[in-house]
Amino acid sequence: MTQHTAARRELTIDGRRLSYLDHGPATGRPLLALHGHLSEGASFDDLAAELGPEWRVIAPDQRGHGDSDRADDYSREGYVSDLTALLDHLDTGPVVALGHSLGGINALHLAATRPAAVAALVNTDAPVDLPHGETNPLAFLAGFPYTAPTREELISACGPVGPMVGPLLRPLPGGDGWRLPFHPQDTLDSERQVHGDHWAQWLASDCPALLINGRTSQVLPAEQAAAMVSLRPRTSLVTLETDHFVQFQDPKGFARTVREFLATP
Repeated sequence: MTQHTAARRELTIDGRRLSYLDHGPATGRPLLALHGHLSEGASFDDLAAELGPEWRVIAPDQRGHGDSDRADDYSREGYVSDLTALLDHLDTGPVVALGHSLGGINALHLAATRPAAVAALVNTDAPVDLPHGETNPLAFLAGFPYTAPTREELISACGPVGPMVGPLLRPLPGGDGWRLPFHPQDTLDSERQVHGDHWAQWLASDCPALLINGRTSQVLPAEQAAAMVSLRPRTSLVTLETDHFVQFQDPKGFARTVREFLATP
């Protein structure tokens, strides 16, 4: 496996910073990798390394995440407008759009909005039917602080989630403390706006697609995954022995599955 270092770059969109990691040579085949809530572009570092220099993995910190600035709007239109601006800026041509959870939903909306920009889709455990009115699975964030004077205080304030977010914390400017890599209220707003019916967008594009489902997923039931594949032409399903957090629980299996899909004509 050939290792390569990602370049951290940024793009200004309407006065906001959109930060992204650019793995591999500019001549590599472009793959846009979109993370889920509570995560960031660096979550695809292992995938980029596994795919090697043949692929240019572009992994943005989506609005309000990681090193990207917070936004006033966490709708699908807001997220997709950032992605289209990034692709236009990089002038990549058609990309493989891969996303996990929130990122998977944003990827399928990108393909529906700009079908010529997406050559193929990889949906990692992102459902297309999330009914409104269901309990927000991220409701526990309501009690989280965004900043704290020390890393230790912030990790402790996050309770059981602390060890997960600890390595992702960012120092505040001037050394005045630390912040989470996401704002709790922004994330709650974003999750709320993910809920709804995305069937029309899932079926709007006809590029080849792969759906990766965790066998014990808390988010995408096997029945819905099967329906998504049966109703969308040129779509295949792979089930891995994980829950919703597929690429974290089985990074090797995830990378192998993606690589095999990318190798198909």
